[in-house]
Amino acid sequence: MPVTPAALAHAEDLADFVAASPSSYHAAAEVARRLEESGFTRLQEEDEWPLQPGGRFVVVRDGAAIAWVVPSDAATTTPVQIFGAHTDSPGFKLKPQPTTGSRGWLQAAVEVYGGPLLNSWLDRELRLAGRLALADGRVVLADTGALLRLPQLAIHLDRGVNNGLALDKQTETQPVWGLGDPTEADILAELAASADVAASEIRGYDVVIADSARGAVFGKDDAFFASGRLDDLASVHAGVVALATHEPSAGAPIAVLAAFDHEELGSESRSGAAGPFLEDVLERVYSRLGADGSTRRQAYASSWCLSSDVGHSVHPNYAAKHDPVVQPVLGSGPILKINANQRYATDAIGTASWRSWCERAGVATQEFVSNNSVPCGSTIGPITATRLGIRTVDVGIPILSMHSARELAGVSDLHDLARTAQSFFAG
Repeated sequence: MPVTPAALAHAEDLADFVAASPSSYHAAAEVARRLEESGFTRLQEEDEWPLQPGGRFVVVRDGAAIAWVVPSDAATTTPVQIFGAHTDSPGFKLKPQPTTGSRGWLQAAVEVYGGPLLNSWLDRELRLAGRLALADGRVVLADTGALLRLPQLAIHLDRGVNNGLALDKQTETQPVWGLGDPTEADILAELAASADVAASEIRGYDVVIADSARGAVFGKDDAFFASGRLDDLASVHAGVVALATHEPSAGAPIAVLAAFDHEELGSESRSGAAGPFLEDVLERVYSRLGADGSTRRQAYASSWCLSSDVGHSVHPNYAAKHDPVVQPVLGSGPILKINANQRYATDAIGTASWRSWCERAGVATQEFVSNNSVPCGSTIGPITATRLGIRTVDVGIPILSMHSARELAGVSDLHDLARTAQSFFAG
């Protein structure tokens, strides 16, 4: 099926979103910025929040953002429709005492973040990005642009490299960023300059390495979209697009976008899905509607969460790694993720509802299930269901090269996920 102009425009906008989101902190800020431009009010957790009916709000906690739209007729038992995703991606994080090097090279000391495909980071122009905590109490975002590279050893010096490449995580993943004496250089000064502050002001930092290349549409009939951090900025972007245009009708649920941090590490943080952020926000929203603990749980009983994250498309070169029958492919629609051991939260009722939301949006859907011999990953879905007791469905888009520095998606799937999110928010 030809890719529509609307789907191509969505992919180009996603490329802008990913470019503006090299770290989870940038992603959360970009979510808030876009929603504020669409009429949302930015709230601070330390302030008293306004009365809710008819309101559109967004709040940021570290590298996570939660936004919501409250219908004008919302009551104490109005349910919520939560579209959940995550802002972080696997890669590398800057260590303490980060300026290193030897033999005339300047290098950056990094540690592995999550589970990246290490070899995919070789021979790419990379950027440093994250947040800097300053001596005066301010926290600022920093982004150096293209600065670093992990150069691969030439085949002439490793004749067996094509028989298998295994990188040592300590000695062979430290990128170069310049030439000179490391005792006379400071990579933090590069970060400080990008944020227009002095390096001497930096008291702490959370900084990651990100691919600097822009996302691109390509392939026959413009079917493909390649980009860094599609896991899971593709879902975050879909949720932002859907919520920004959401106009609740009478009797509609409260629409919520929850973009968590630290999913790639297990979600156990103050801004992760296993932490209290979403519960804190919902409790405050319902309290402004006059709800107590009992009526809030009445609302939860008829609420839904879509946990949206990428899943595996069948790989034409490694078909045996996939289920022999259930084989989703790029361009055939978003996926419903199912696992017998509750690595995904989807059940029969969730399956039926997901199909209804897709049908209402005019979107085809596929199923994903793991090969029994291949361990299945997990998502924020089971965590959210466990924390709140809200019925949860795990969904997403199929991709190839998951956890690579540059992943591959279908252009139409990206747009279809946003369209389904719009249908979901409507209730």
